[in-house]
Amino acid sequence: MLPALDEAATVADVIGRIPTEVPGVTSLRVVVVDDGSTDDTAAVATEAGAEVVRLGRHRGLGATFRAGLQAALAMGADVIVNIDADGQFDPRDIPKLVAPILDRRADMVTASRFADPALVPDMPWIRKWGNRRFSRLISRLTGEKLHDVSCGFRAYSRDAALHATLIGVHTYTHEVILDLAFRGFQILEVPVKVAGSRRVGTSRVAGDLWHYGWRSLFIILRAYRDYRPMSVFGTLSAVLLLLTLLTGSFVVVHYARTGGFSPYRFVAFAAAAFGFASLICYVTGLLAGMIDRLRILQEEQLFLQRKREYAPPPRGEEP
Repeated sequence: MLPALDEAATVADVIGRIPTEVPGVTSLRVVVVDDGSTDDTAAVATEAGAEVVRLGRHRGLGATFRAGLQAALAMGADVIVNIDADGQFDPRDIPKLVAPILDRRADMVTASRFADPALVPDMPWIRKWGNRRFSRLISRLTGEKLHDVSCGFRAYSRDAALHATLIGVHTYTHEVILDLAFRGFQILEVPVKVAGSRRVGTSRVAGDLWHYGWRSLFIILRAYRDYRPMSVFGTLSAVLLLLTLLTGSFVVVHYARTGGFSPYRFVAFAAAAFGFASLICYVTGLLAGMIDRLRILQEEQLFLQRKREYAPPPRGEEP
């Protein structure tokens, strides 16, 4: 599966380098998801032998990725590989990503540009720094040891793809790791050698690094809030409770010494406000936890519905 937006200059080369045979795989189909390209991406991909899914208009990488998953599942795919169409990744590495899934050692395998120091690509320092910061943040949130959480070259088992519930439109790379990690799926990194930058043009997603960083951070924090609500709201409640105790203790000591609140009445009001906010955050965490349990049940129902909807056709029939 290749998400593509105005990649007419490179998409045919990427398709041409995709292996025609992968050990353990009996059938291989190449799907290009055209995210409303204004050039000849769709025509070039079709001529190169790929099946093309057209979105009609530009909807963003996250939406394009979801459309690609749906198309692959509808085709009956047991393993889904997504790779960028810009030529940065070598499609000949696909067997390396697929093997751990076929061996049932992983549910999701992501290519890693930074796991092996000898394979770190030549790229601007700010991009390396940003990737490391996001990798450390997501590793801490999920409890996984990950070196590269922004890579667009990955493989998924059918079950992982059926379970994936993604909302982000801007990108999917961080959200899908959080989504699957919090569900208990096994994630594995495979070091690969990649080009540090696109051969043609600039990145459609990370062209403006600061904008990309802020939007990605928002997606990460939103996902963490949804899957670990008490960790978020409970922490806020604890911080506010600590402020309540500090300011409240000061006011109580002052009152015991002087018999009045003046000139620290504002501190007394602040202590009360901190206490009320702490209670609100704690109650919000409890309610969010209840909603989270309902969401888990709904997502399980969604998984079963998808499983029926994308069930492979009877043997001998074309998907």
